[in-house]
Amino acid sequence: MIVMQPVLEVAAPDGFALWPVTEAGASGFLALDGGLSPAGVGTAVMALAACNDLAVEGDERPRHGATGTFLHGLLTFDTPFAAGGLRVTDRAAGVDFAPGCCDGLEDWRDWYRLVDGDGRLGFGHEPVSPAAERLGDVLRLTVDVERPDSPVITLPARALPGMLAGVERDLAAFLVLASGWASAHLPDHDVDPVVAALARALDVPAPTGSPHAM
Repeated sequence: MIVMQPVLEVAAPDGFALWPVTEAGASGFLALDGGLSPAGVGTAVMALAACNDLAVEGDERPRHGATGTFLHGLLTFDTPFAAGGLRVTDRAAGVDFAPGCCDGLEDWRDWYRLVDGDGRLGFGHEPVSPAAERLGDVLRLTVDVERPDSPVITLPARALPGMLAGVERDLAAFLVLASGWASAHLPDHDVDPVVAALARALDVPAPTGSPHAM
C-alpha cells in the first residue's frame, strides 16, 4: 500500500512553554490530519510559528506578550513558510519518500504539475536530493537522485489526483482541529488571525463556522 501524507518538519521542543506540545518523532516529521491530539496540534502550530519567527527590517507592527511575539511572523507574513512537504510511504516495500531541504508544505499543490503531464519536481540537494518525476503513465519517486542505488517508489500516474485530494482533506481536517485548539489556548484576539495564517501556510481554505473546543 502506498500512502501520501502532508507532513511538517518538527524540532525537539526543548524549553517551549507557551502551550502543551509533544516530543518530535523519530522521523522528525509530524503528519497533519484530523486525528491529532491537542498537544499534537500545538506542536504543529509551534513548528509553523518557529519557521516564520524571523526579524524583518522595518517591521514595526505591535507584538503582544510572549505568545504574540512568537506568533508575530506567522501572523504578519503574506506567504508563511511551512518546512515539510508531502511524504509518500510504500508500506509493503518499507520505503519512505520524505521532503527535502528545499521543500515546503505551502507549495504542496506543485505536485499537480505532474498530474497535467510529464515533468519533474526536485525537493532538495546534498546530503539528500529527493525528486518526483512523471514518465508517461508512471510516477517515479526517487529518495535521493545523487545515489545510484537510491530506493525508488513507482506508482501509476492516474493514482496521483486521488492522493492529492486526500492530502487536501487531511489538511482541511487539521485546520478544523486547529481552530478549536486556538480557541482553547490563545488569546481571543489571536484566534481568527492564527487560523487564517495556518490556512495561508498550508494553502487550503480556512474552516467556516464555530470552532470545536479542544
